[in-house]
Amino acid sequence: MSKLKLSYLCTVLLILYFPIIVLIVFSLNNSTYSLDWHGFSFRWYAALWKNYEIWQAAWHSLVLGVIAASSATLLGGLTAINFYRYQFAGRSYLQMSLITALIAPDIMLAIALLVLCKTLHISFGFASLLCAHITLCLPFVAISIHNSLKTCDKNIFEAAKDLGASEFTLLTTITVPMIWPQIAAAWLLSFTLSLDDIVISYFVSGPKFDILPLKIYALARLGVKPELNALCSIMFCLTILLVLGAHWLQQRHQTGKIPYAT
Repeated sequence: MSKLKLSYLCTVLLILYFPIIVLIVFSLNNSTYSLDWHGFSFRWYAALWKNYEIWQAAWHSLVLGVIAASSATLLGGLTAINFYRYQFAGRSYLQMSLITALIAPDIMLAIALLVLCKTLHISFGFASLLCAHITLCLPFVAISIHNSLKTCDKNIFEAAKDLGASEFTLLTTITVPMIWPQIAAAWLLSFTLSLDDIVISYFVSGPKFDILPLKIYALARLGVKPELNALCSIMFCLTILLVLGAHWLQQRHQTGKIPYAT
């Protein structure tokens, strides 16, 4: 790589990550005011550990993220398998609708889900947030798994059917084992999207079920405190670990280092 390309890459990475680095550094600041450096300390992480409201919101986000990611992975995975294996009327239009939902602005999706929840009389809280997060994650899951299925040989399924395998057997013993790393990566991606979402969650949340992104937003409106820096630093590290985990699974699967289950 030439020096010019390397300099350009470093500049882009610096622009992207310098604000986050500053946030992490000031989360270790001993000063009560974030912009005054008074020495290195973990006191704000200790203070964060004792904050019950934040941990309650974090627990709500964790539960919501796990259920939403699991539901979106199940529905999106079955959708991708149907798109890959079967030809039916309206197939291309349904695929186009998934892509449209993927690229649609969050604010548009948030208002649409708000209207839907009111129309169907869905209580604002856990139920509305779960529906919204599944809707948000499902297109990402379906498209990513469908792209993975395109690399599979369709003759495998035909051979299994010739040997008497049922549709359920094809799904559980052939299709899923072949793409399980991509399924795991899609789950991790969905969990990250659910954990980080604030725009859609703001429109469909209720007063009795607080989640971490909205809690952070509410605290930031009152001024950035050192505990908030510590919390955002932890969330950033968790997100990085999830994204790296998803990327590792995809790379290992593509290089053949993760064998198919039998």
